Amino acid sequence: MTTKETAAATTTKQAARQRAFAQLDATFRSGVTRPLRWRKAQLDAMARMLRQNATVIARAVRADLGKPAAETALMEIGLVLDEIRFIKPRLGRWAARHPKPMYYLLQPAVGWTVAEPKGVALIISPWNYPVLLSFEPMADAIAAGNCVCMKPSELSPHTSGVMADLIARYMDPQAFRVVQGGPQETTELLEQPFNHIFYTGGGKVGSIVMAAAAKHLTPVTLELGGKSPVFVDRTANLDVAARRIAWGRFINAGQTCVAPDYVLATPDVAEALAERIAVAITEFYGEDPKASPDFGRIINDRHFERLCKLLPVGTVPPEEPSSPLVQVASAVGAAMDMVGRRFNAVTTGRGGAGEMAGSANNAAKPTAGSNMAAADDGATASAAVEPSEIHKVPGVFDLAGRIVCGGKVDRAARYIAPTVLYGTSPDAPVMKEEIFGPILPILVVEDAESAIRFINKRSRPLAAYVFSRDHEVRLTFERQTSSGALGYSLPLGHLLSSRLPFGGVGASGIGTYHGKAGFLTFSHVKTVVTKPQFPDTLRLVYPPFNEAKAKLFDIIAKFS
Repeated sequence: MTTKETAAATTTKQAARQRAFAQLDATFRSGVTRPLRWRKAQLDAMARMLRQNATVIARAVRADLGKPAAETALMEIGLVLDEIRFIKPRLGRWAARHPKPMYYLLQPAVGWTVAEPKGVALIISPWNYPVLLSFEPMADAIAAGNCVCMKPSELSPHTSGVMADLIARYMDPQAFRVVQGGPQETTELLEQPFNHIFYTGGGKVGSIVMAAAAKHLTPVTLELGGKSPVFVDRTANLDVAARRIAWGRFINAGQTCVAPDYVLATPDVAEALAERIAVAITEFYGEDPKASPDFGRIINDRHFERLCKLLPVGTVPPEEPSSPLVQVASAVGAAMDMVGRRFNAVTTGRGGAGEMAGSANNAAKPTAGSNMAAADDGATASAAVEPSEIHKVPGVFDLAGRIVCGGKVDRAARYIAPTVLYGTSPDAPVMKEEIFGPILPILVVEDAESAIRFINKRSRPLAAYVFSRDHEVRLTFERQTSSGALGYSLPLGHLLSSRLPFGGVGASGIGTYHGKAGFLTFSHVKTVVTKPQFPDTLRLVYPPFNEAKAKLFDIIAKFS
């Protein structure tokens, strides 16, 4: 194809996307999406589509992510069906008038609110849960009476193709469209004046989406991410904590936005917890997780290489076999890098082995009334950390920590074994970005108060998890940390419930959805008031404001 032909084809596609928006906008303006009967019929169609094509969908997801069919059924299709089951019988109540009291000087008068659809919603969904994070917000948008343009991720092409085909076959083609493609297609869609944009993904693209939306004053919902911490102390049941942390971390090969990203454990339990998480991994995936049908794969080569750089030095073999001389040079370089890391850790005041002695039993509990302010939104994962907050584990010389289990990789298969790191430094690369993969660092922290200080010096996370049976510890985490959600002894719990709003705070996201929260996200809550024309009691507030009216206003003010 010539340059001229390529340009012509691009122009044609751009025009098609513009027409798609125009068609969706025309459909919405026709009023066809407003009746509750239509909304429920489309929700029923979506449910039927998912049930009848569950095998096809699971096969596509496995082709993209290596995800087992059971996991797709449980964590994707099943959750969308649960969302539909939850919102459909409640839709009439949510969409009805909700009476509101009126200011008594205006009486007799009546006021109420009513939720009306916003219009045409753009849903930009990610690759890690391509079914769940496409259809769940779409179900909420339908419930609110909107048309939807869906832009699935180009990184999960098999699933995106199946979704496009199924939506065209099962649902109203005049009200729902799927646009496939990459960044160019997304950029062109963002030029259209959508009435709401719902984006799930990384913060960098989230900023781009928000900037584009601002040009049209379009409201946005951003579901982003961040480093979700876990705190574990001696009051927790370590076996239960280990299994739940391992499940939350390594499901979908760690590619879950609310997965536990790192663990802050007190010195008396940290090493034992690391070992028990390793045991749980073996229980879940066997001695060789690579051979397990229940463990997924990394989405692409770029993401794989990024994750490899987060592992301890020397863990990952070079991409290509090299000569013995090059191998020796590489080993020497790795050793020097490791020594340099150790030297930097010592010179920056991380302390030595003596810091751990006697800390477990003498750790002070935080008090519910303590005043520890959360960090500003601009805080980063690499923020400076008090030397007393994180213990340096003796015998651990790499900043990433010591590998307790895992560490094996296979480039050809895009496989990274479920990996637990113990004694990780806050300065390690693995602590400076959201991992989004099957790597779990464990840091040794003095106590709950130190853990809270550590968390609050960083960007506010999408979720935080606490494994402690101490009421004061729980209460202090609830009062003194800020996160999209907080889970006691339960990772991912809020993700799985249509009854709980799901969303972030600060850099981890803007807005919420699930259930009623999702319905309201895609609705404009309109205020309506009415007052009889006769008698015209508003004459009391009309000018001129004489002395009698002034006294009346004073009396009203005293009793209002």
